[in-house]
Amino acid sequence: MNEEKVIEILGLTKKFKNLIAVNDLDLTVYKGDVFGFLGPNGAGKSTTIRMMLSLISPTSGTIKIFGKSLLSDRKYILKKVGAIVEKPDFYKNLTAYKNLSILGRLSMGEVSRKKIMEILELVGLEKRYKSKVKTFSHGMKQRLGIAQALLHDPDLIILDEPTTGLDPQGMKEIRDLLVLLSREKGKTIFLSSHILSEIEIIANRMIILDKGKEVVEGKVSELLNKNKLKVTFEVDDNNSARKILEGTVWQDKIYSSIDNKIVFILEPEDISSLNKLFVENNVAVSAVIPTRSLEEYFLNITEKSI
Repeated sequence: MNEEKVIEILGLTKKFKNLIAVNDLDLTVYKGDVFGFLGPNGAGKSTTIRMMLSLISPTSGTIKIFGKSLLSDRKYILKKVGAIVEKPDFYKNLTAYKNLSILGRLSMGEVSRKKIMEILELVGLEKRYKSKVKTFSHGMKQRLGIAQALLHDPDLIILDEPTTGLDPQGMKEIRDLLVLLSREKGKTIFLSSHILSEIEIIANRMIILDKGKEVVEGKVSELLNKNKLKVTFEVDDNNSARKILEGTVWQDKIYSSIDNKIVFILEPEDISSLNKLFVENNVAVSAVIPTRSLEEYFLNITEKSI
């Protein structure tokens, strides 16, 4: 792992009158990370990001980005950061190209046509550069927002819920783009989300926030492998399946059984073994559906800490 710290937050707290939105938060993001910033709505994610971008001031604590204090080196830091906070906004009656040209001039001076077209190609919008933004889907607008964030070739990209409101195809397009930016362009990405499965796919490290406070931080693979899954097996004959499980270790792992669906609490490595047992005993399995909701993950790790 690269040990160069891109983001270092210590004791970060934000209070709004009687509400503590962020509570004594510590986190570290290293160069090259795709860092998942997870938590349910209202956990303090957006507040933290706004403090990181100097849009609001912390009540206490320190934020260092690229080894420099945000308090004293704000201009230097923000020149190297690209961000989307909430949904990106554009001039809807202008083309994608014209929007990027104007936004580039407003933030950093004239941007060459070549540069704009390279970025549009990177986000998969080069064929729609002459199209007005009002004709774009929500997913295309999100990709154009990322294009805007990339105009000045930032080293750090901060995204606040970039897949909110997208259909599955739109979510996949954004995920693929972020993987490309990380692996091929060497960008460090700080990705806020309330969707655990989204982070599981693309992030290498993550922190989970709940009610403004850190619950857990670490490598995604290590944290999620410790967490049991709720796995639904859809079978052709529930009674036959349950009879096969009698007296086995699997019987104690049943969570619920309704109609043709038997739900188990399993370790990830148990899924194939249980499926094999059913198949060998002539129980047809039409679907195996593992789920790991963020809420269930919270319950799992907080119960262990009590």
